[in-house]
Amino acid sequence: MQPDKKIALVIGWGSVKCAAALGLLRVLQREGIRPSLLVGGGGGSIYAGLIALGHSAEEILEIQTRLWTYEITEIPNRLALPQLLFPRLFKARDFFHLRSDRLINERLQAAFGQKTFADCETPLYINATDYMTGAQAVLTEGRIWEAVRASIALPLIFPPVRRGEQLLADGYLSSPLPVDVAMREGAEIILAMGFETSPIFPLDTFGKFLFHVQGVMTANLLKTSFAFQTLAHHSEIVPIFPEFDGPIHLFDTHRVPEIITAGERAGERALPAIRQLLEAT
Repeated sequence: MQPDKKIALVIGWGSVKCAAALGLLRVLQREGIRPSLLVGGGGGSIYAGLIALGHSAEEILEIQTRLWTYEITEIPNRLALPQLLFPRLFKARDFFHLRSDRLINERLQAAFGQKTFADCETPLYINATDYMTGAQAVLTEGRIWEAVRASIALPLIFPPVRRGEQLLADGYLSSPLPVDVAMREGAEIILAMGFETSPIFPLDTFGKFLFHVQGVMTANLLKTSFAFQTLAHHSEIVPIFPEFDGPIHLFDTHRVPEIITAGERAGERALPAIRQLLEAT
């Protein structure tokens, strides 16, 4: 039976590893636990958005296999090198990106259609970052695909997204695991699914180098921010960090079944703590 407590499910930055949220979702559904709100950042925003719209784990898995593949980073930005070498001649703007976002935009639109936050069955909050100031930007209205696109705008890879007067980039820059959003929304129990980054070896391409550096920065920011949040609100936060058999990289979509299984295992490990919080008065 669903208890009368405000439960937040927070899914953090982690690319294909965020599919572990589907394993956790299966455990929660089996236990009759339904989140009262969903928070997503980076790759986690894709899953948070689809869950909030009411899609089942099986439907989300089917959508994900069509959405997140290596092809989304294969289309080069042909102006990247000229802008890098001759910025004045080729009118380099406030940002620089190596890849075109045409394909990822098309796939996000196919996945979410024109659905807006108002269409969600469960309140949804998507975490992004103000590209110019570094401040956190929490998106709660408008078309979901556009908010997700902003939240996965990896710096130097994809261009940031203009939304009103803001230029928005990947959510990990401000909060790899946006537990703070759930806190501000008054969640009494916070299920925080986060992911450790996997080292990339060998570093034999510029792209791998970029992803490796981003992973190092994200890991340190995650540890620091989560330690502070747990210290301040330790009784309400249930950390759920899936453990994988070996490194999982950005586009290891062929490993999604084992990623989901790892999410289920992590959910089972967290169940005693979740039940204790649910039963507490």
